[in-house]
Amino acid sequence: MDKKKLSLLLDFYELTMANGYLKNGYKDKVVYFDMFFRKVPDGGGFAILAGIAQVLQYLSNLRFSIEDINYLEKKNIFSPDFIEYLRNFKFTCDVWAIKEGTPIFPNEPLVTVRGPIMQAQLIETMILLSVNHQSLITTKANRIVRAAKKRTVVEFGSRRAQGYDGAIYGARAAYIGGCSGTSCTVAEKEFGVPASGTMAHSWIQAFPNEYEAFKAYAQTYPNNCTLLIDTYSVLNSGLPNAIKVFKEVLLPLGIKPKGVRLDSGDLTYLSKKVREILDQEGFKDCAIVASNSLDEYVIKDLLIQGAKIDMFGVGERLITSKSEPVFGGVYKLAAVEENGVIDPRIKLSENVQKINNPGFKQVWRLYNKRNGKAIADVITMHDEVIDDNKPYEIFHPQHTWKRKVVKNFVAKKLLVKVFEQGIQVYKSPSTKEIRDYCLEQMNTLWEEVKRFENPHKYYVDLSQKLWDMKHDLLAKLSSKKID
Repeated sequence: MDKKKLSLLLDFYELTMANGYLKNGYKDKVVYFDMFFRKVPDGGGFAILAGIAQVLQYLSNLRFSIEDINYLEKKNIFSPDFIEYLRNFKFTCDVWAIKEGTPIFPNEPLVTVRGPIMQAQLIETMILLSVNHQSLITTKANRIVRAAKKRTVVEFGSRRAQGYDGAIYGARAAYIGGCSGTSCTVAEKEFGVPASGTMAHSWIQAFPNEYEAFKAYAQTYPNNCTLLIDTYSVLNSGLPNAIKVFKEVLLPLGIKPKGVRLDSGDLTYLSKKVREILDQEGFKDCAIVASNSLDEYVIKDLLIQGAKIDMFGVGERLITSKSEPVFGGVYKLAAVEENGVIDPRIKLSENVQKINNPGFKQVWRLYNKRNGKAIADVITMHDEVIDDNKPYEIFHPQHTWKRKVVKNFVAKKLLVKVFEQGIQVYKSPSTKEIRDYCLEQMNTLWEEVKRFENPHKYYVDLSQKLWDMKHDLLAKLSSKKID
């Protein structure tokens, strides 16, 4: 979005490790890192990937300035050779990533980096923070949009976001997830996310009375007149004054009012009464907008109770993903390359969930050829090919007796190359194109996977070759005696 200096936006241990790699002769050691996540937020059946465009921008502009170098020199812990390395830093890695807007699942590589270990280590933090934050908000936004059942949802959260970057990139992420627009003006300027807004309670309080406030607004914005009717009393003053202004100001101009907004009170009861009165007064096309601490669960309950709401403005619980504000993506070493031979690496843990999938990998998605629905994902070695002209057997990575032969399917690679030897080779689509792609991909998921409660588990399987390699490696490491 901007040209801020982000080269030092990294965890300090990335610098200490890089300096150590250099001192120990590891400068040119080629490694593979994977960024992946382990758990879908809110107990959902899937997440949605976002933030890749910001990763690409960061990597394309990664340099260490004179100010950066001077600061690091003053720390007096880094070798002169390392300082010189940073002074002449040039990014040369290969990078693969899944496209933004793609539904994603635990344990599959979202971003893979291949290159000298010093470089691959230094970019860890920016990859994680960009993808973790926006994927979290995109996933939350999609849940809220689905709960609204085709009613318009606008992101209203800028004032409650965690910092200005949280507001701006959160608005971008929410739009990708399906929101129709945002209250964040700069998000439209930078990313093309439609920005909109009308008034706050302060507008109404600033005038002698509610009627004068509504009249002044209608005269100023006759073609986009949505009035906030709960500053004093929705039914006793707000709605009657709004209707009076609609009749006196807008109808003589041949203009229909856009809507009225409720920001407090019992939204179900009030929306029903407001709808009834608006219809009686001849304003059946006047929309009812609701805001005030909404999320997917509140919206779902409102609609079950018969609320007559046409549009939702969702703020703090979206922009912060309040119910589960951490995405939890990690960045792990998966392999080391020696003389062109890839040597897989694995992290052992008492917690099985923390054992990574080793090696250089590719992710495939298998689609039912008849209806286009996603059947399963398969993580393979990078050089494997899934031939969708033949039956293919998939199996559960832990409960290996659970097997299924897939026929009549289409297999698509998910990881695409975005950098080659430090040069960007992939042009990120516009935010609108990513949003459209996301909505298209949502249609490939079964409704059972989209359930909010106890969703059907979508399987991410390992190829036989990858499974064998992983378990051979586990057996080898677990058999070693610790002195």
